[in-house]
Amino acid sequence: MSKDIKLTSLTKSSGCAAKIGPGVLHNVLSSLPKFKDENLLVGFDNNDDACVYKVSDDKVVIQTVDFFPPMVDDPYTFGQIAAANALSDIYAMGGNPAIAMNLMCFPSCIDISIMHDILAGGYDKVKEAGAIIAGGHTIADPIPKYGLCVSGFAHPNEILSNSNAKTGDVLLLTKPLGIGIMNTATKAGLLSESKIKEVTSIMSTLNKYAKECISGLDIHSCTDVTGFSLIGHSYEMASGSDKTIEIFSDSVPIIEGALEYAKMGIIPEGMYNNLDYLKDKFTLGSNISQELQDVLIDPQTSGGLLLSISEKDVKEFLSRTEVFTSHARIIGQVVDKVDKHIVIK
Repeated sequence: MSKDIKLTSLTKSSGCAAKIGPGVLHNVLSSLPKFKDENLLVGFDNNDDACVYKVSDDKVVIQTVDFFPPMVDDPYTFGQIAAANALSDIYAMGGNPAIAMNLMCFPSCIDISIMHDILAGGYDKVKEAGAIIAGGHTIADPIPKYGLCVSGFAHPNEILSNSNAKTGDVLLLTKPLGIGIMNTATKAGLLSESKIKEVTSIMSTLNKYAKECISGLDIHSCTDVTGFSLIGHSYEMASGSDKTIEIFSDSVPIIEGALEYAKMGIIPEGMYNNLDYLKDKFTLGSNISQELQDVLIDPQTSGGLLLSISEKDVKEFLSRTEVFTSHARIIGQVVDKVDKHIVIK
């Protein structure tokens, strides 16, 4: 088969929108036995971004794995985005990635040079992160998929969780929403080349730079916004912290055009899976349009960091982020628990 094949033509769902819905996943995982180990500081029962295992009094290892089918047609760019997405969980936990292993599913019927270009994109992002790739695993599969298993390290005191938000904290987001919707529009052939370039640039930007901006600041909780959507990941933070998060919908950064495509019904399947799980977990202001709700529940691929931060440090954090992005924004606040964990105003 030609090396000019469109990768997205081989998939039904793309990026993080291809993930199994949170409701199904929760039901399966909740029925499994929990492993007990005093050195396992964070496991899969915490709904956190990665596992954390203590290896000494001054060092923990953070481990995560993530892979998905392509959301862009260019193999190199797909490799970059998949790697950036996998690396993100390490940053969200407060660590630095050190070593990665490739995970690849690849159709035997397409040109092997496409595999090379996907891996090259991943290699370059891992190198940018200051980590190394030391191997991996590849299987034949009619639908291409790529990602990484990543290990990073941190001091135990540097670990950030998604369940320690404090009343009075300010909620910050470092990348705009609408990625899943825009990827769906791309697959439908509706986006210009310049718009595709803008969206892929957002997805391929490492959260390394946002994570570096938190040094010395009073960050109470952190997660990255991926397939579970802004509302979904905010819900995990709020429920884990036993707080309510108020989201200021008119302050949320959104990629230009995403609301218009949502209004047209250009919605990834993953949004409906998210909504099915989240529908009774948030309250919505009467002024919130259907398309804005859809964007807030849109599954993101390689989205930004969501941080719960002391109000006194907000200005300093935003000042630091100006060097690499114009998207970082205050989008809400943490308050004492009320009826619902998420209130959208």
